[in-house]
Amino acid sequence: MKDLQSWPRMIALVDMNCFFAAIEQQDHSDWQKKPVAVTNGRLGTTIITSSYEARAYGIKTGMRLKQARLLCPHLIQVPSRPYRYADISTKIMASLLNITPDIEVYSVDEAFLDLTHCQHLYHSPLDIGQKIKQQVNKASLGLSCSVGISGDKTTAKFAAKKHKPDGLTIIHPDNAEAILAEEVITELSGINKGVAGFLKQYQVTHCKHMKQIPISILAKRYGNLGRRIWLMAQGKDPEPLLTEVKPPKTIGHGKVMPPETKDRQIILTYFQHMAEKVAARLRQHHYQANHFFIGLKTQHGWLKNKASTVFFTDDGREIYRLCQQFIQFFWQGQGVWQVQVTALNPQRFIQQDLFGELEIGQQRGELNHAIDDVNNRYGEFTLAPARLMKRSTMPNVIAPAWKPTGHRKTV
Repeated sequence: MKDLQSWPRMIALVDMNCFFAAIEQQDHSDWQKKPVAVTNGRLGTTIITSSYEARAYGIKTGMRLKQARLLCPHLIQVPSRPYRYADISTKIMASLLNITPDIEVYSVDEAFLDLTHCQHLYHSPLDIGQKIKQQVNKASLGLSCSVGISGDKTTAKFAAKKHKPDGLTIIHPDNAEAILAEEVITELSGINKGVAGFLKQYQVTHCKHMKQIPISILAKRYGNLGRRIWLMAQGKDPEPLLTEVKPPKTIGHGKVMPPETKDRQIILTYFQHMAEKVAARLRQHHYQANHFFIGLKTQHGWLKNKASTVFFTDDGREIYRLCQQFIQFFWQGQGVWQVQVTALNPQRFIQQDLFGELEIGQQRGELNHAIDDVNNRYGEFTLAPARLMKRSTMPNVIAPAWKPTGHRKTV
């Protein structure tokens, strides 16, 4: 192996193996080595993830449960437990700080580590990879991960996929271009079918073909992302780790409903549910907003509107009033599949203008914070508006942009 110091940049990607399903198998010893599929609640019809034993039957993420049972009649369906998964992920991400302080939490089950500045503390890339796996195993009480190490983010992520589960793959940056050359370009993270279709016009189907076209072709079509894609295919992804969570541009929550719901009261219940979740999250991170996106997904697309409150607010009652107005003026009885409530451009430390409103707002604020204290201790919506007693039993979901700290630590 080449001298460790010759690595101008060293990036690792840590990828948990079947994370949700593995946690369920760990917590239920009788499920170990059995086909397990995780769905969004007991009534969920789509598979979020599955164990390797289930995958051996051809079961995949996104597959309908009915189809999966045809492939594997003894499949064990497990309702997701997002708070449990987030808790274990938080412990894993914290443990990786023992390897390097430079970490980008990419999702609840993936993280990039920049090892460039600490590589001299270890004997070799192999040594670093093994220590990463040991840290994860210890923090999660036995879960495994796959690790890829290379000189850039894209190649590291590609390497992590090569030997799953529980793999460790090292690609020296000097060898990255040659190793990627024979790979289909869609094997690289971030190159989807749309980009691949555009590149096919220029006879670019594999990574080795990328150098045959000028970088300007991709730059003209996709801007800086196009330039990055051109370099990615050559093992030279310039993207730095994004270690800081930027202030939020939006704070929102949505939920899928039973298909073609037309009951006004059910729709209002879903809206109030989302309004209260948005409000609680605003309060948790000391934000307020006075502009909100309200939307319903129908068969013909989204019914949507941007509505405003007179004053900045973090009160679910005020946000729900906007939802009620939306139903009154925009919804005409058509079937609904999904609801969405989003605070736009939330701000910190908003000063109210009128003393009367400030006094009323203060009373509501004290009540809301008391409710938050109870719910934080005993569970979400232990105290809630009466309508939410009939809210959906479908559990929350972990957003792709989940982080272990800050305003993105939410489910």
